[in-house]
Amino acid sequence: MTPQPRTDAPWGDPAAARKLAGSVRGPVLAAGDDGYDEERVRYQTFRPHAPSVVIGAVDEEDVRLAVEFGAAHGLPVGVQATGHGPALPAHGGVLISTRRMSGVRIDPVSRTALLDAGVSWQQVVTAAAPHGLAPLSGSAPHVGAVAYTLGGGLGLLARRYGYAADHVRRIRAVTTDGRVRDIDADRESDLFWALRGGRDNFGVVTSMEVGLVPVERLYGGALYFDGSLAEEAVNTWLRWTAGVPEDMTSSLALVPLPDVPALPPPLRGRYVVHVRISFLGEAAEGERLIAPLRALGPRLADTVRVLPYTESGSIHNDPVPPAAYTGTNAMLSGLDEDRVHQILAMTGPGAPVNSIVELRHLGGALGRAPRPANSVGNRDAAYLLAVLDRVTPDTAGEVAAAHSRLTGALAPLTTGRSLNFLYGSNATPDQVALAYAPDDYRRLRRLKSVWDPQNLLRLNHNIPPDPA
Repeated sequence: MTPQPRTDAPWGDPAAARKLAGSVRGPVLAAGDDGYDEERVRYQTFRPHAPSVVIGAVDEEDVRLAVEFGAAHGLPVGVQATGHGPALPAHGGVLISTRRMSGVRIDPVSRTALLDAGVSWQQVVTAAAPHGLAPLSGSAPHVGAVAYTLGGGLGLLARRYGYAADHVRRIRAVTTDGRVRDIDADRESDLFWALRGGRDNFGVVTSMEVGLVPVERLYGGALYFDGSLAEEAVNTWLRWTAGVPEDMTSSLALVPLPDVPALPPPLRGRYVVHVRISFLGEAAEGERLIAPLRALGPRLADTVRVLPYTESGSIHNDPVPPAAYTGTNAMLSGLDEDRVHQILAMTGPGAPVNSIVELRHLGGALGRAPRPANSVGNRDAAYLLAVLDRVTPDTAGEVAAAHSRLTGALAPLTTGRSLNFLYGSNATPDQVALAYAPDDYRRLRRLKSVWDPQNLLRLNHNIPPDPA
């Protein structure tokens, strides 16, 4: 029988760790060492990874040695850069921190960017802008570009250009046999298909080449309304999305905002409707398109304007400080007024848990498979609903129950899950499976059996090997 990796248990072999530290260029840290907590705890602070060993990789060889070390000792291996989307936390095992691998190289002729494993989207946006180009980045510029892309990547230009994973040209990754591989449509094509949508289940990516798009600016920003308009706003937005062109990517969030000085006075301590606009057409056409949204009522704030893509992070204005949170999502075939009323009753100010609820409009290029194909699933969904809550150990059970009730109520309209919006205890293998078409998931499991039969790469949104 093939030995299985150790899981959920501390492990320590000081001699082996010292030997590893003598081989890699970056730090090798264990619990109690100076810098251990800084290395393992990144953006997500709720139940962070607690590995036996964390390696702060500075280059590809460090990654290779870390994977080789985990395999030699039967230890599960995880990887993180910014730590925005960890799934089940690692208790024991090897954690590879890639945040020091931060190189970005732009080729304006081929319209591509070569990204090292720890790069954030802000670095790519800044590097591409002087060439009149932009990446398929997400709403939060401080998110790691590689993990985001491997999970699909649903960004600000998505309805026009599709998922970020659709624009990957080639990948370099370390597989669990300790080999560095060049992967593209011609070399290891099955692995190329699996990684683009399967995250870090098949290898630890050290660099990635992605296509850029000719975008310098857009007509975008946010409309904020008082929460008393929530039901009318959601229903109006849903009707509005039915007629907008593919150049319009939008979302709507229902947000209980804290009463803190960092927020503008009109927004502090209020339950608000936050409509996000990202339009690639002319400003005048954008003004015409969003007029029905502006007509909803008085706006607490209106920031929609022509803005350079370098300021695109201001549209969602996602928080930058680390936080403890959990959340889940549902990819939806549609949404009607009765369901909207139910969602508000279950998550709004009068509910046991007053959650952040976000709806993203899908369709357009998101619904078309790229060439070459990848494993990103649920392309037929019309909307993504995501729910998110700050959480403590004392409130975790209550929040999880509230999220379960919401996804249960939405089950008749649900086509599946989005991998990048599954957090914490919601990222179980059965939930991960819902991110893919059934035939694709079976293929992913077969490929997992080929590339990682011991499931060493399991401290993630895990796809287990096929036992057959």
